[in-house]
Amino acid sequence: MPAQFHEAIYQETMTVFDKEGNPGNNLVPRIPEIQKVLDDPNVKGALTSLLGADYYMQPHRHPHYNPPGSQGQNMHQDGGKRWSHHTRRLLVFYYPQDTPLELGPTGVVPMSHYYSTREGSGVAPEQPIVGKAGTVAFANYDLWHRAMPNSSEKRRYMMKFLYTRMSEPQEPTWANKETDWTNGKPVGPAEHQEMFRHLWNWHRGIEDSEAGGTSNGESLSGLISALNSTSESTGLQAAYELPRFGERAIPALVQCLQDESEMTRRNACYALNAVGSAAVEPLRDTLKDAREYVRDNAVEALGDLGTKAEPAVPELVEVLSDPSGSVRSHTIEALGTTSQSSSIAVPGLVKALEDENDGVRRNAVFALARIGKDAPGAVEGLQSVLFDANRYVRGDAVHALYRIGTPAAKSALLRYLETTRWCPVTSKESTF
Repeated sequence: MPAQFHEAIYQETMTVFDKEGNPGNNLVPRIPEIQKVLDDPNVKGALTSLLGADYYMQPHRHPHYNPPGSQGQNMHQDGGKRWSHHTRRLLVFYYPQDTPLELGPTGVVPMSHYYSTREGSGVAPEQPIVGKAGTVAFANYDLWHRAMPNSSEKRRYMMKFLYTRMSEPQEPTWANKETDWTNGKPVGPAEHQEMFRHLWNWHRGIEDSEAGGTSNGESLSGLISALNSTSESTGLQAAYELPRFGERAIPALVQCLQDESEMTRRNACYALNAVGSAAVEPLRDTLKDAREYVRDNAVEALGDLGTKAEPAVPELVEVLSDPSGSVRSHTIEALGTTSQSSSIAVPGLVKALEDENDGVRRNAVFALARIGKDAPGAVEGLQSVLFDANRYVRGDAVHALYRIGTPAAKSALLRYLETTRWCPVTSKESTF
């Protein structure tokens, strides 16, 4: 895009902030020219490569303002951390002005999104996202990041968007010319090559077992013990080495889901997901465990297996009546990734739209959006939450109706949009 295009957005952003304050989720309707950035072929190509062709920009978006002379932020992860390393959510940053180091760019810690503890904030040197006006950066949602100090006299803006994968990967969605992760040349830290290899294979839509692999001589019991290491890096390394043992590792990993240590349970989930389809049946057997956290971890692990866990969908539907709000919420999330090619879960998900728990309702709407064309029976239920008290339940219900795409869904969607449309040029100075 030409430099004057980004300059115009920068000037308009300053005007909006000065007269109206931060527009928050209304960023795009308030400054609709920003959509041209997001529709640029380079941006769409990158999003397709990372999230698949039917990626979705969620209702949450936020312009971040870093004022002149600021001290910046502390390093942090955004809320909603999941026990998954699979690329289902992205942060997308757009900078409408030149952003050199002195202007306080976004600082990121490469590879830190694999970590759930503070250890992640120090696994690599901080890297500033510097560039010319119009720079767009893509980051895993769980990446440790911050606004760096702005030592200049100029305002720094960054527009943040949240994008989500709607369909589990079946094949590469980028110009994949090499099938092997490293092609004989290791990339990144040597100790985490198995983790990288698993994620590479996941994006290509294949199981690690299909790509081959043998034990490196480590003992099974030693790696199981390492899952509870005080070093998260050591635990992660062990988690992705364990799948080399194949099905032999599964009983011990399922047993780890009963451990009192959250670290052990989390690393066991990573390992079970790297083992793949063979872990589905043993995980299904744990769904009725008396302990809430065991059931919770089991549904999370099945959900992260995605369509590989489709045989467990009937049992997951039964778990929708679990007394625990956390278990219900994670079960619904799991149904959104495991039942994407059938309507089996739809009646239970529609019922969950009435749940008093905000998280349960929001996950139910999003799961129905992922099921999409196989959820025509959800139209009436989705209509009922278009005016939900939670803004994200409303927003995701709109996309769910769009993806269902039946005449009834389109009719409900158009009626809602006509009623709630917002005029971005109306202000207190110009009301009509």
